Amino acid sequence: MKNCWLFLAILLLSWVQPLTAATASRPNVLFIAFDDLNDWTGCLGGHPQAKTPNLDRFAQSSVLFRNAHCAAPACNPSRAAIFSGIPPYRSGIYQNQQKLRDVLPDAVLLPKHFSNNGYWSAGSGKMLHYIIDPRSWDEYFPEKEKDNPFPRTFYPKQRPVSLPVGGPWQYVETDWAALDVTDEEFGGDWLVTKWIREQLQQKHDKPFFLACGIYRPHEPWFVPKKYFEPFPLESIQPGPGYLADDLNDVPPEGQKLGRNRYFEHIQLQGQWKQGIQAYLASIYFADAMFGRVMEALDKSPYRDNTIVVVWSDHGWQLGEKEHWQKFTGWRMGTRVPLIIRVPKNTPGLPAGTSAGGVCDRPVSLTSLYRTLTDLCGLPATNNREASQQSLVPLLKDPAASWSEPAITQLHLPNAYSVSAEKWRFIHYSKDQEELYDIAHDPYEWTNLLHGATSTAHRKIADELRSRGPTRTVPIPEMPISSLPELDWHPINAGKASASKPDGNQFEVVFINRQNRPVELFWMTPEGNVKSYGKIATKKQKRMSTRPGAVWQIRSEKGNELGHFVVGDRAATAIIPGGVE
Repeated sequence: MKNCWLFLAILLLSWVQPLTAATASRPNVLFIAFDDLNDWTGCLGGHPQAKTPNLDRFAQSSVLFRNAHCAAPACNPSRAAIFSGIPPYRSGIYQNQQKLRDVLPDAVLLPKHFSNNGYWSAGSGKMLHYIIDPRSWDEYFPEKEKDNPFPRTFYPKQRPVSLPVGGPWQYVETDWAALDVTDEEFGGDWLVTKWIREQLQQKHDKPFFLACGIYRPHEPWFVPKKYFEPFPLESIQPGPGYLADDLNDVPPEGQKLGRNRYFEHIQLQGQWKQGIQAYLASIYFADAMFGRVMEALDKSPYRDNTIVVVWSDHGWQLGEKEHWQKFTGWRMGTRVPLIIRVPKNTPGLPAGTSAGGVCDRPVSLTSLYRTLTDLCGLPATNNREASQQSLVPLLKDPAASWSEPAITQLHLPNAYSVSAEKWRFIHYSKDQEELYDIAHDPYEWTNLLHGATSTAHRKIADELRSRGPTRTVPIPEMPISSLPELDWHPINAGKASASKPDGNQFEVVFINRQNRPVELFWMTPEGNVKSYGKIATKKQKRMSTRPGAVWQIRSEKGNELGHFVVGDRAATAIIPGGVE
């Protein structure tokens, strides 16, 4: 009988020990994001003057994806796709103005999924779009309860510094300057990486998912002046993808996206070289902050059991296609750095990654959720809309067979780009399209569908179109509670002036909190008034308008009560009670 119990005890231990060992061997994850970083890195060769020694060194120890593309060329939809695993055309998050939890109230984001499976999930800096989403993290810096991912950052008191504001259409942060401060005095990303370094020096009882959001090179391009010094202004060159009049063979919808006024304004102000210089300096600063994190990891006890994933949310154009900013479907807007290093003995890839691996297969950042759960031996998300594509086969063999293209969703459900290994296809509304032979035309200078008669090119376009988004969902209406509120200017503060409409259209919701009806008037550019009807008491009215438009409110008796000046995005305009 004693021998029987001994046998059972040994059998039980044989079951328990592998489970315990498997749990203990789970790798840590260091998830590092750059904001608005295109391919201007040494390892991707995007600009000959770019200085990214730390990224380049890391790429030599990892697998570099040279054909990686964002889920969307805008922060919010791109980051939402990465952290939920759901592409924009399935989630409905297409634009920056939307709020993550309005559209995906129940989605289990990547850090929460890791927490639910035995990890400690913590982060610092911008990982989501200007929010932290406290429910998704065990710990955060700055404190997650404030839901603001930005620590103190030194900015000049008088702004703008370099680029005058061209109109209400211009993003207020589009500006640059070399600051006479140290990295520590600057704060921002230095404080973010300081906190991440501290976590890497501590002992953790659980494996960790640690996220580091490096905000530069996002605007404004203010960084300490020492990062400007390697880029003398007289030496600055445009990016190699720049070609004058490069929109001539692009369809009207593409031209509309391209000519967003920034590049023209920057050239008129004589700030093109200065802008490129500041972007390069901001990249150099961001790379230095990345180097601080990697130095801390290399000196930590977690060096040999931590998966490191480095990515950027989307690209950036500095004059290519006559465009300055993001939001386009061209390669400069969609191609991003993606570098992954996997240590040996990782459950999903026991051999780890080979140093210096290079993969030219087209991949999407939306695949990172499934890739990390596969690598760490965690269950996949149970959200049916999430991408089931994993990059593990390419991490194992960067030259492995790969049939999937990378889809980048633009701001509308029917606008997107498809990246294959040798071809790129862009589809706009009104069925306007572009096709580029990336193997021979990496900067997309020649649209092969412009006046095309080639049957072969049409067939390629048809094939890539068939690989585009399927079962797209419409853009959900944004809840009024999530819209920013325009300032109310009562009549005693001054009368309404003429409108100066300048920019794209969007909606403003006028809400009447008066106990009587009011009448809504648009101030014309000539200073006249045009009625758009009455708004009943406690009711609302949606109006399509533009930045710089002025809307006047009058009482039933025709007395002016006050006015609103429209900003650069959708908003509410609340007419307060008791103003007459």
